[in-house]
Amino acid sequence: MSDGVTAELLSKVSDIPADQWDALNPRGNPFVGHAFLSALEESGSVGPGTGWSPAPVIMRDADGIPVAALPAYLKTHSQGEYVFDHHWADAFHRAGGQYYPKLQIAAPFSPVPGPRLLVRDPSMALPILRAAEAIVDQNGLSSAHATFLEEAELAQFRAAGWLTRVGTQFHWQNRDYGNFEDFLGALSSRKRKAIRKERAGAQDAVRIEQISGADITPEHWDAFWIFYQDTGARKWGTPYLTRAFFDIIGTKMRDSILLFLAFDDERPIAGALNFVGPDCLYGRYWGCTRDVPFLHFELCYYQAIDYAIAHHLARVEAGAQGAHKLARGYEAVPTYSAHYIANEGFRAAVADFLERETEAMEREIEFLGEMAPFKKG
Repeated sequence: MSDGVTAELLSKVSDIPADQWDALNPRGNPFVGHAFLSALEESGSVGPGTGWSPAPVIMRDADGIPVAALPAYLKTHSQGEYVFDHHWADAFHRAGGQYYPKLQIAAPFSPVPGPRLLVRDPSMALPILRAAEAIVDQNGLSSAHATFLEEAELAQFRAAGWLTRVGTQFHWQNRDYGNFEDFLGALSSRKRKAIRKERAGAQDAVRIEQISGADITPEHWDAFWIFYQDTGARKWGTPYLTRAFFDIIGTKMRDSILLFLAFDDERPIAGALNFVGPDCLYGRYWGCTRDVPFLHFELCYYQAIDYAIAHHLARVEAGAQGAHKLARGYEAVPTYSAHYIANEGFRAAVADFLERETEAMEREIEFLGEMAPFKKG
């Protein structure tokens, strides 16, 4: 690299001092922060036996200070990404290639849009992407993938020649509501009545607490671990995160964590874990030990909206998929990923697929926008 800048591939984010890594994440996105990524490493949620081998890409200046970074992993499967490329892998294998390992630039297990190019200034974006490409080419990898990147980063990935892909999620937008009733007032009458009915049904059945910061105890984490295991076993077969992860973030990220717990008398029966960002509440995990009608909607969506309004947050992001969120005031928004494919023939096939898929996704997002539950006119 010129001007004394060098690139290197490390074995874990924990090898970089937290202040140096976080200086490249000035807006404080929690999912690419040192605390979150190092907690995944320390807890064994990523690393040996998981198929996620930490491989952060770092560029340093002449003084050895990081000026750019990619939160990257060598992946031996496509689980825990939420941007699905299994059919790409199958096609590549049928053609005689080896798709895995691949380089994944991501916040593991977190379908949360955010920065993936952690750079001191925009001029470092292209050099660090070229470094990622060199890792792919020099090690005989099939590809590199940056998932759930910010829309503002698209131009930089496209300038580097990476293919881009469009997906969709459902986010709640705070239009300066004073309270939950103000939000309901923006909805059609039918949707407004339905939400009131759901909230009443859930709140009449359980007692709900919002717990954050130092008030979250090991007993709360024990209860939430049971909820998380139940959901993980049903969705993924094996939960991605270890029990130790929750203890570690409970210490490292205490001020960024918000739990909504539902109690039957004094016994917790359901919970939702959220991370609080500078302008957004991120709903991440949910689970229960007893089915209560509408409780999922109350803990994951309506409590989150209440909190966002009270704390003047711009939006709530409630995770991947879930068109049922649309009826509850969450709106369809595009999400983005970028892909470097080393093999020219395979790249051309993927590019053709993405062109057609993008057209379909744009039509779907437009259609979903027309289905939003807000008053017309």
